[in-house]
Amino acid sequence: MYKDPASARTPSRHTAEFLRVKALAERGVANAQHSLGFMYVNGQGVPQNFELAVAWYRMAATSGLEQAQYNLGVMYQKGQGVGQDYQMAVQWYQRAAEQGYAAAQYNLGWLYAKGQGVAQDSQQAMHWFSKAASQGDAGAQNNLGMMYETGKGVPQDLQQAIAWYRKAAEQGYARAQFNLGLRYDNGQGVQRDAHQAVSWYRKAAEQGYAPAQFNLALRYEQGQDVAQDIQKAIGWYRRAAEQGHASSQFNLGLIYDNGQGVERDAALALVWFREAAEQGHAGAQDNLGLRHEFGQGVAQDVAQAARWYRKAAEQGFASAQYHLAQLHDSGSGVAADRAEAFQWYRKAAEQGHLRAQFDLALCFENGTGVEQDVRAALKWYLRAAEQEYPAAQYKVGTMFDLDDAEGDQACGWYMKAAEHGHALAQFALGLRHDNGQGVPRDYAAAHYWYLCAARQGHARAQFNVGLMYLTGQGVAADALEASLWLQRAAQGGIDAAERYARQAAARMDAAQRAQFERDHAQPRAA
Repeated sequence: MYKDPASARTPSRHTAEFLRVKALAERGVANAQHSLGFMYVNGQGVPQNFELAVAWYRMAATSGLEQAQYNLGVMYQKGQGVGQDYQMAVQWYQRAAEQGYAAAQYNLGWLYAKGQGVAQDSQQAMHWFSKAASQGDAGAQNNLGMMYETGKGVPQDLQQAIAWYRKAAEQGYARAQFNLGLRYDNGQGVQRDAHQAVSWYRKAAEQGYAPAQFNLALRYEQGQDVAQDIQKAIGWYRRAAEQGHASSQFNLGLIYDNGQGVERDAALALVWFREAAEQGHAGAQDNLGLRHEFGQGVAQDVAQAARWYRKAAEQGFASAQYHLAQLHDSGSGVAADRAEAFQWYRKAAEQGHLRAQFDLALCFENGTGVEQDVRAALKWYLRAAEQEYPAAQYKVGTMFDLDDAEGDQACGWYMKAAEHGHALAQFALGLRHDNGQGVPRDYAAAHYWYLCAARQGHARAQFNVGLMYLTGQGVAADALEASLWLQRAAQGGIDAAERYARQAAARMDAAQRAQFERDHAQPRAA
């Protein structure tokens, strides 16, 4: 005779208890009917059977047993043994809640809060959470705290929020412990207290609450409010990551990628990045996009890079929006589409992405993907320039340079870019000092800025420096230096430089010629 394996494994004491309870249930004892339903749900003394559980719960619930009414509501809410039906769940929770059953009051509050099976109603949610909370239900107390914090269904009151969070937290409710930690961390409704924040995070983390584990890990990684300890950070990140916490997975990936406190492991980093990316973590998606674009740890696949960039970009992640714009701009991995590139540049730029602001300005200046608009170009160059981006500072200078009335402003922006090492701006400043344009003529200053640009390989600056050494303008005449810089300018494509280099060579004395040969025509630092 066939014997169900699950039944064969069931301890005899459970089977005996099942038979005892079943006999009472069949005689109409409501508590026994509820207990029998519970046994069928959990497979205690009998194979698990949700349909039979629902049947026995219904008998007990119809008799008015609030526990059975609650559990029948759970079955309808989860769709176990019956089709999922939030309206029926509400009906059974309501019956149990009106009899004062705290768990039903809590669940009914949630359904009103979410608008499942009933019209969304924050005040009704507040009403039922309050009833459950007054009976000591920690989940309801935490939810009351959240409602007071956000002002949903009740006037916002941070002090009340803290009070309810504390009640739940002191019962060991992990989410409330985390929420209380956040309030101490941010000083919301309570004086900021880093020690209390870490203490509550730790209590929640030790119960396995992933967001608290992440916050605790972040503090150990950064040494914020605790002694820096990368190993403890890794431990807490891992515990949260193994629960599927995407930000922890991403940060763990970064740690392995950088070899921070562990041996660098690019393959393991990639595993964690992918885990986070597949859960929708935008930073991880952007990271995977970069790896596929440049073949870092994976086969190079620019089309795949574009797919990951797009996932992150559509979530509003500025870096991914910029990277996607670049692909559309160049036609790499996707069809070239300057208008599409312009739109992604704009989205990233509006979030303050520096390079996107600069490239968006270029689009407006050149009419690439959008109608040419010099005013808009200047607006975006200025935004990037104000963030100390040298290339944008130089472009602002060139645009003001086109307007004689704005010459002083042009010089100011050139100076900012030049001081950041921007060669074109350094050359522009050299020209201004050389010609007395917008500044007093100053050959020594001109020589200084030309030399700065020349050392970065700017051919026209090398030519001008060579001429100044040849003529002794702004610097002591030096035929050797003149020859060295003019030769470099000639190699950079300045046609007239070779003729002047010959003149400089003719003026060198024997010692300079010997030095020239030793330097192999390489310019020396001034």
